[in-house]
Amino acid sequence: MPGNKPKKEKTVTKTTPGSKASAKENSENAENENKKKPAKIQLPEHPPPAQINKLNFTGPPTIKKDKRQNSSRFNVTKNRELQKLPLLKDSTPAEREDLFIQKIRQCCVLFDFVIDPLSDLKWKEVKRAALNEMVEFVSHNRGVITEPIYPEAIHMFSVNLFRTLPPSSNPHGAEFDPEEDEPALEASWPHLQLVYEFFLRFLESPDFQPNTGKKYIDQRFVLQLLELFDFEDPRERDFLKTLLHRIYGKFLGLRAYIRKQINNIFYSFIYETEHHNGIAELLEILGSIINGFALPLKEEHKVFLLKVLLPLHKVKSLSVYHPQLAYCVVQFLEKDPSLTEPVIMGLLKFWPKVHSPKEVMYLNELEEILDVIEPAEFTKVMVPLFKQLAKCVSSPHFQVAERALYFWNNEYILSLISDNASTILPVVFPALYKSKEHWNKTIHGLIYNALKLFMEMNQKLKKEKERMKNREDAWTKVNNLAIGNPQYKEVATKFMENGEKTRNPGTPNSLDEDTDINMKELEKEANEISSNKAELRQITKKKGKGDKPLLRRKSELPHDITMIKALDSHKRHDEYLPTNSEGNSATTT
Repeated sequence: MPGNKPKKEKTVTKTTPGSKASAKENSENAENENKKKPAKIQLPEHPPPAQINKLNFTGPPTIKKDKRQNSSRFNVTKNRELQKLPLLKDSTPAEREDLFIQKIRQCCVLFDFVIDPLSDLKWKEVKRAALNEMVEFVSHNRGVITEPIYPEAIHMFSVNLFRTLPPSSNPHGAEFDPEEDEPALEASWPHLQLVYEFFLRFLESPDFQPNTGKKYIDQRFVLQLLELFDFEDPRERDFLKTLLHRIYGKFLGLRAYIRKQINNIFYSFIYETEHHNGIAELLEILGSIINGFALPLKEEHKVFLLKVLLPLHKVKSLSVYHPQLAYCVVQFLEKDPSLTEPVIMGLLKFWPKVHSPKEVMYLNELEEILDVIEPAEFTKVMVPLFKQLAKCVSSPHFQVAERALYFWNNEYILSLISDNASTILPVVFPALYKSKEHWNKTIHGLIYNALKLFMEMNQKLKKEKERMKNREDAWTKVNNLAIGNPQYKEVATKFMENGEKTRNPGTPNSLDEDTDINMKELEKEANEISSNKAELRQITKKKGKGDKPLLRRKSELPHDITMIKALDSHKRHDEYLPTNSEGNSATTT
């Protein structure tokens, strides 16, 4: 009938198995985290390398088609027909230099890898073979890098690499999630990788002369190189990191300029865009450079620490580059302990209010700083520092409270607390005492351990407690004698008539009662947690290998299998950037 309206279908939301699995896994991850008790942190000798791939492929191969072009924009050469030249090893010494230059010029030809990837396959293979041959030739021969080679090699590198980058897939600067976001990979990487490899071998060759190379590797070249750090492909940023580090070591005249331009990138990132793909790699380079700073530190370097590195903590994408940032900060404090106070006060200034994962990162960095702090510097910051730690202990987020309480597992920090217990205990004890009502039982066990350590480290507290106990015993004896007196009932009746309550002098005050009861309860809960952990370990051992591991995924979208394979097959040129302690003069200033 025309008057009838179609019925609206009721939508029923069902709980998917994936959500149950993720909830189960979150609880299991929390229990696994509880097992970990961090010992004294051993500082690394190298800047921590930026991670290439954090993705775990678990689903079927599904390629997501993106409407935009992920690859860079190249000016494809019109005449792309290449003639295969003779091998360098078969040429005579007189012909070798000219043949080498011809091969370098051949590699200046650019091909299309985006619109029509299958075009010019024959000529692409000629270029790839020439690049491979030149990499081997420069690596295994001496006296082959002559003066005419410099402009040709650097021009070839510039033509291939300095190009227009594609638009960012994350233009609004949202935090990059390695478990969800897939980087845009360079389509022409089969050629670009060999170009990078050749140029690195060229710079590292014993025949390379910086005095000749500085005519062609100038400030403009460095600036174009730094612009490439904003590309999303982590493989290219990994090569750029090593390449810029080598240039910094070879060309003394460019060092100040490189540091200045990196500072400009950081300033723009902090105060303007909050988006840049290469912050972790740039910090890794700086970690190696800071390691080689001469003492006393220049004022320029101190300003860099306080005006650049500290404000980097407030950016919302801190998790992407925090390990490298913390390494740089700790390197500065090892060089100059007097900078400890402004650094810790700066961290407290930028301390997150509502972002619990960032709080955990701050606590991790704070423990690394306390591992290298001087006792004299510790006394300057201990009151504001432990006020913030007390807030973290009282945090309703159990990971924040747990990470803060792990400070009491660090032997060096415990020694600092013990030396200043009279100042620190009044600041921290109220938070420890109130946290007995925390919803997470693991926190109760850690609080019990912290209170127990306070009692063990502070002999004055133990003596005071013994004195109070003796006093209470004496009052109990007096009270018992008073009760045995025949006139006790008459005196007690008069007090009751006058409206005064009798109090047993031997009864401890309510705070002491609560403290004793709570310590017993906390000790009981700590024992229960340790027994539960033992049972959990036994259950885990009984599980077979066929059980599928629980992987945390925020959505059911499958990853691109081709992207994962490409990142897994990438091999770093250097696992770590060398530091000055290894005899590398590249990091000195």
